[in-house]
Parts: sequence; C-alpha cells; structure tokens
Amino acid sequence: MAITSAPRVRSDALPLRTFKAQGRPSAIYGVGAYAPDAVLSNFDLEKMFDTSDQWITERTGIRTRHIAEAGTRTLDLAREAGSRALAAAGIGAQDLDMIIVGTSTPDGPFPSIACRLQDEWDAPGAYSYDILAACTSFVYGLANADAAIATGRAENVLVIGAEVLSRNLDYTQRGTGTAVIFGDGAGAAVVRPAEGSAGFKAWCLGGDGRGYEQVTCGNIPQGAYAAKDPNPIINMKGPEVFKFAVDIFLRQAYEVCQTAGISLDEIDLFVPHQANFRIIDAAARRLGLPMEKVVHNIDEFGNTSSASIPLALDEAIRAGRVKSGDKVLLAGFGAGLTWGATLLEWA
Repeated sequence: MAITSAPRVRSDALPLRTFKAQGRPSAIYGVGAYAPDAVLSNFDLEKMFDTSDQWITERTGIRTRHIAEAGTRTLDLAREAGSRALAAAGIGAQDLDMIIVGTSTPDGPFPSIACRLQDEWDAPGAYSYDILAACTSFVYGLANADAAIATGRAENVLVIGAEVLSRNLDYTQRGTGTAVIFGDGAGAAVVRPAEGSAGFKAWCLGGDGRGYEQVTCGNIPQGAYAAKDPNPIINMKGPEVFKFAVDIFLRQAYEVCQTAGISLDEIDLFVPHQANFRIIDAAARRLGLPMEKVVHNIDEFGNTSSASIPLALDEAIRAGRVKSGDKVLLAGFGAGLTWGATLLEWA
C-alpha cells in the first residue's frame, strides 16, 4: 500500500522546497546513453584487494561496472550520449539553444564540457555550461532546462550527465568501499516545449551543506586544489549516506507527487538514482511501489553519479517500459548534500 500521508521527518531535516511547474510546459523528447566497453566485475576486484563477489553483491546489488580506458575524457562519453539523444529527438546540434552538462569529473576546471561540445558540433550561439551537484546534477540540469523553456529563453535544450569516476578511485585497497561502487558512463535528454498534457508537472529541489562530509573527494579541510592533491579519491560514509538517501527518497517522492496533484500509486514508473540496490529497494517498499514499477540497472553499471538516471531511463525506454501519458518520477540525491526530483507526464 502506497503511503498516503507525509513520511515522518528527522528532527534535523530541512523542510523540502517543492515547486509546481509554471509557464510554458516542457517535456523530454529524446534520450540517449553510452557506457565504455570495458567491464570490471566483482571477480576482477577480488584479485585487486580484499573483497568478494558475495560481499559486494549483498551490500550493493552491483555485479559489474563499466570502466573507461586510461586517457578517456568525460567529454568523450558526453559526446556519445548527447549525439544519441539528439538522434532520438530527431534534431541536430545546430537546433540547440542551450547545452547543460552535469558532471563531478570534469576534464579540467575550465573550459566547460558543454562549451567543448558546442564547438565540436559547430553549434555556436547556444549558451552552454556545466553543473556540479554530484549525483543530483542531471535533475538540476532538467530543472534549468524546464525553466529556460518556461520563460521563452530556449526552445531546444540538451541535458547530459557524464562521469569518468574511475579516475578518482583507489583499486588497491577496500578503503571506504567506493572502488566497488562506482562506474563510468553518460546519459542525455533533449527537452523542448511540450505538446498536449505532457511535460514536467512539479519539482522538489534542495541541498543541505551540513552533510558535506558524508561524500567527499580529495583533501576537503584544505581543499584539493590548495593542497595540490595529485590523486583525489572519493570517500563515503556509507551508513550515514544510506539513512539520508532512504529518507530523502521518501520525502521528495511524496512532496513532488502531492505538488503535482497525484497519489503515489498513480506513478507508472520510478527512475531513481542508482546508488545502491538496498537503498532503491528500501525506498520502493516504504513508498508502496512494486519493483515492476521501479527501474534499476545498478547490477550492471554500478553508481555512475550524474549519469545514472538517464542511463536507467534510456534502458527503460528501449525495453518498452515507458509510453505516452505515463506518470514518471525521477529522483536523485548526491554529495553536497543535494537532492532533486520531478514528476512528469511522458510525451
């Protein structure tokens, strides 16, 4: 049974900011994804440090992850996913008014990957920038795209989530366990003005910097750049992240549906951030959503941060699990701490 009242809130939790979609509505009209060919299995990791396939699978649900070859740029993955999304939408890069790339692993401080793509695609004029909200970056990007279209500042927006997280992992020791969790990949979506009743209906967006230490990369007290950290490694406080993740999944799902004017049992498909299968399963059970309504591919791809939601959404589309008129819930959370969810009617 789906929950019909607001979930119990932790005493230290911030009130969630929810927004009903306003202005000209927008919708997703093309999705694309890409993952490197090389696959790193749990059995491969057993040979690198003290771990086991059973230990990883039971705690995360992950069996394999795709890993980019040495020298691969985040730009390379973003290009592939973006090109596939453009093809799916039936438009060219020259039709874009805006390019947004969400990533935690840029190829350098600047220029942005978005501007590099604009140059490669010969699409001058589109305003282009990157977003760093960790695993929430793709949802933040969709929200910015929706706002630009709602106000008439754009007609066609490409939103990409792309990561080469393997460059920030230590495969020589178990450590905090991040080496078994993360993988590389990219996903993208074209957003443009909606037709009929389709489009984004509501948003829940927020952050809580009080939890910044839960997921970090590199020297945080001094700053990785200031400390000239040559190899910043991702660190995570697993139990704290688990509690936060389940709590925020429940709360933002309830709030965004309430704002959109639908009940949780009206959701046709839930596409969560692929952080950990135990988190996804716990959230789905407490929301009262059967697993046939939940998209999960973490067993194959691991946690790909900003790429995880579009990778999962692309897989669901190719499997025929999304049809016009479906109520689709996208929800993510990430380092920062950050979170974001949206409820949309599929075009």
